[in-house]
Amino acid sequence: MKLNQLRDMLAIVERGSLRAAARQLDLAQPALTRSIRSLEKDLGTTLFEREAKGMVLTASGQLFYQRAKQVLNDLRRAKEEIEQTQGALSGTVTMGLSIMPHLGLLPKALPKFRDRFSQVKIKVIEGLYPAIESGLREGQIDFYLGASPEEGVAPGLRSEVLFKNTRTVIARKGHPLIHAKYLRELSQAEWATTSVSLNAENDLLELFHKNDLPQPKVMFQASSALSVMIALTHSDLIALLPVQWNDFHLTKNVLEVIELEDVLPAPDIVLVTRSGLPLTPAAEYFCDLLKRELSTST
Repeated sequence: MKLNQLRDMLAIVERGSLRAAARQLDLAQPALTRSIRSLEKDLGTTLFEREAKGMVLTASGQLFYQRAKQVLNDLRRAKEEIEQTQGALSGTVTMGLSIMPHLGLLPKALPKFRDRFSQVKIKVIEGLYPAIESGLREGQIDFYLGASPEEGVAPGLRSEVLFKNTRTVIARKGHPLIHAKYLRELSQAEWATTSVSLNAENDLLELFHKNDLPQPKVMFQASSALSVMIALTHSDLIALLPVQWNDFHLTKNVLEVIELEDVLPAPDIVLVTRSGLPLTPAAEYFCDLLKRELSTST
């Protein structure tokens, strides 16, 4: 079994066909076919079903694909770790961030990172832990920083609580409810939630329940901060968001805080990494920058 065979398999899975994978790898299609057939012979099983629309993994192929993907990700990370330790400024840092670090930490950490690692490619995935978990376990994502998952992290991952957060209510400038002082004054409002799962909506429902208020009207759900910003700016929807949104300068002219006297709790902010495996120097530095900004903003 050779590493280029694993590379070829992943390319086919990601591109969906031999032709597209061969084009990506700059290989002749017959050479790619021979590579996969040789791998299947070594493993003693069929990895792909050849269908009219492309290549589909068999059950055995799916199992092997998960392992192969992790192996190649770990080898890439090991190579980058050695190169960066020796002074190289190249590589890739991939992180999962929830809305809070997107708004409150990334704007200040990013330019500092670029000053030191100008040739390192940065990949940011916006989302909550449930959507980030598989990428962390497979080595595609270096770390997750964001809202704590309700059910803890999966085996093989380590979670570190960084601080306890709170929320605020955000609305467009001039919103009819902008002068509300208590949550009960928002009981008839229509809400937007920010989540790639049902957690945010459940949190809102629980908050209203604890305050003996009728169930809130959740009329808009999105998995990105941009979608929520658009919704709030162009409607009378309001949203329960991390308190760091208060200082997000890009929205100060169009959105504002409804200053409630009620305490609006939020999930803890955590850092999740793979246990027993170090981050690359570049990923470690970016992570440290985010944590440093966290300490100055709380």
